[in-house]
Amino acid sequence: MSEARRSAPIGVFDSGIGGLTVLRQLRRQLPFENVLYLADQAHVPYGGRPLDEVRAFACAIVDAMVRQGCKAIVMACNISTATALESARENHPGVPVLGVIGPGAQAAAHESRVGRVGVLSTEGTARSRAYTRAIHRLAPDTQVFEVACPGFVPLVEAGETGSAEAGAAIELAIAPLRAARVDTVVLGCTHYPFLLPLLQAAAPEMCFVDPSEIAAVRMADTLRHEELLRAHVSPPSACFSTTGDPAHFRLQLDLLPDLPTISSVLRASWHGAALELAMARDGKCPDVRELDERYQSAPAQV
Repeated sequence: MSEARRSAPIGVFDSGIGGLTVLRQLRRQLPFENVLYLADQAHVPYGGRPLDEVRAFACAIVDAMVRQGCKAIVMACNISTATALESARENHPGVPVLGVIGPGAQAAAHESRVGRVGVLSTEGTARSRAYTRAIHRLAPDTQVFEVACPGFVPLVEAGETGSAEAGAAIELAIAPLRAARVDTVVLGCTHYPFLLPLLQAAAPEMCFVDPSEIAAVRMADTLRHEELLRAHVSPPSACFSTTGDPAHFRLQLDLLPDLPTISSVLRASWHGAALELAMARDGKCPDVRELDERYQSAPAQV
């Protein structure tokens, strides 16, 4: 495998900022890798959209990332994983494409002691029943209770992760899971870990599973197996882009807790059903060490 191929970025995408929870775990597992992150904020949220439409968005994003030269891709979006993972793999057999539902199902099946698992997700993911099928493949006798939380993503995108409105939405979502006596709950949308402190406060008796960590471990294993790990010869880079307003996305990155401050965000553009990604004018992305330095001085609260 050529060094140029090993140095190519890992593509990560979501409808908005939720996939940054996956990116954070990737950075922990793969600190030397270059990354390219896309937020499809022109279409956020994906959750209430027709599943065929989401599949088209996700496949077009994967196509664009492959054209950009990404060596591997993470669908850091549960509904994209549910609707488009197999199609993306068929379209690009030479590029590892990973999702987040399999890792979430694995963690839930392992953690539950009573065989009753809850899933908090968007409407589309709940409608697809993808988690129920994935968990039943691992633990056929487990009872799965999927609850759609349509208000969660808009709250996170708006930076309202500690608001009274968020607390009320969480209480409403937790009620049927408490009635079902579940002991383990999968955060079935990558936006939801931003709400984890409120979720844990609302239901301390439940174990909340974030699929991001296992997804990052799987990516590390995949790159190692495919001999695609990047050598630590220079600082890694991180490129961020959005199909929405770059200034707004940058503000979101600056204000959300546990994220670095980003100096620039590039605009990606939809042209009909095709997506065009942009690179910085000099062809380079911010140095990850610079991002880490900015993170140290970033505000701790929204």
